[in-house]
Amino acid sequence: MSKRAWLAIAGVCVVCAGPARGQEKLAFLIPNLFGPNGLTVNSEARLPTGETHSAHFNSSFQTNFSPFNAALGSRLASVPLPAPASGFTYTFDPNLGVFNRSTRSFGPLVADRAETIGKNRASVGVAYQHFSFDSLDGIDLGDIPTVFTHDNPAPGTGRDDVITARNSIAAEISQFTTFVSFGVSDRVDVSVALPLVSVDLAVSSLTTVRRIGTVNPAVHFFFEPTGDTFGEERTFQKSGHATGIGDVTTRLKASAVRRPTLGMAIGLEARFPTGDEQNLLGAGAFAVKPFVVLSSPHGAFSPHLNAAYQWNGKSLLGGNVLTGEKLDLPDEAVLALGADVGVGKKLTVAFDLVGRRVIDGEQVQRDTFTALDNRSRFPTVRFTRGSYNVFDGAIGLKANPGGGLLLDLNILFKLNDEGLRDRVTPLLGIEYSF
Repeated sequence: MSKRAWLAIAGVCVVCAGPARGQEKLAFLIPNLFGPNGLTVNSEARLPTGETHSAHFNSSFQTNFSPFNAALGSRLASVPLPAPASGFTYTFDPNLGVFNRSTRSFGPLVADRAETIGKNRASVGVAYQHFSFDSLDGIDLGDIPTVFTHDNPAPGTGRDDVITARNSIAAEISQFTTFVSFGVSDRVDVSVALPLVSVDLAVSSLTTVRRIGTVNPAVHFFFEPTGDTFGEERTFQKSGHATGIGDVTTRLKASAVRRPTLGMAIGLEARFPTGDEQNLLGAGAFAVKPFVVLSSPHGAFSPHLNAAYQWNGKSLLGGNVLTGEKLDLPDEAVLALGADVGVGKKLTVAFDLVGRRVIDGEQVQRDTFTALDNRSRFPTVRFTRGSYNVFDGAIGLKANPGGGLLLDLNILFKLNDEGLRDRVTPLLGIEYSF
């Protein structure tokens, strides 16, 4: 092998390896920002008894943001993959001994259709998606208020002081997915999807000491970065980047009913935890998803309905990355309803409504914190567990420039505020069937 080829392989290995050695893992950015090595409050005051006072806010910082990290991390690591269904589907005509196109459209982009690809037929493709998350359960990620309390708070003492923080989180994911589909028989096909994921995460926190029970500036302060002077306000920041293989997904689909105007398929999809969950490249848990697909082609118009339920296993992102505790990621029920329409012989327009029911997931809500003096109030957030719905819409195009080649374009847009959301998610893809 040539030297140039070896250098190319080495470059790919470096890209897939993720962050450099010693770089902080992305799932630790948020809890560590508020830990002993991050947002810490100083104190040089002595109590009336003569004892030195310490500012014990650290454990409160970590405890308050541990569920936020779990909610954010588990959703970052579960972004949807494009559907691996082939744009060309075939059935075998035993009378003529040839394969014929079984549909006049090229199918949906984010959902599936009942038709299988056809015996010994194959499809390969790549798709690129970019997610720039802007809200979590309707709360702007650029402005998340929170309040941190002193350990063992007590009214009328220095322990009733609080720290308020206005937090900003920037989270972006670029996902480049390669997928392959193959027809095992005229009614059964298998698919494999391999994503290469790039994640950027940045966290900033503008913190302020709120003196509820103290007036002495030496009690609860931030050291100024430029010197040993007391300060009541300071900004703490952390950021990181990771690139690597995401979670590999495999799928088996079998045609159960195949009539001219009605098709039904059943299948099973499995997700393997091949991505590094500590860098938010994967969910960190095995998942299995049985599904049912109905489609009803009427010439160039073909409506479809998808129903699935995904069981997720245990992951650090569902638990606590600081302690290593793993808990189950929330299960999901998924329903997609849409249609694809063939426009002439070279173009298909597809649209879908996709709903997900997240079972017993972590959610964040706006709240108001009342200090121990019963007068001071500050905006904050609180965490709850429960089931909720996520709704998205999608519209896309599949164009055939010639042969078995298809060019894909899709726009996914949010229809409600539940969950970790991106207003608009573009998808660009190319696939080839043979």
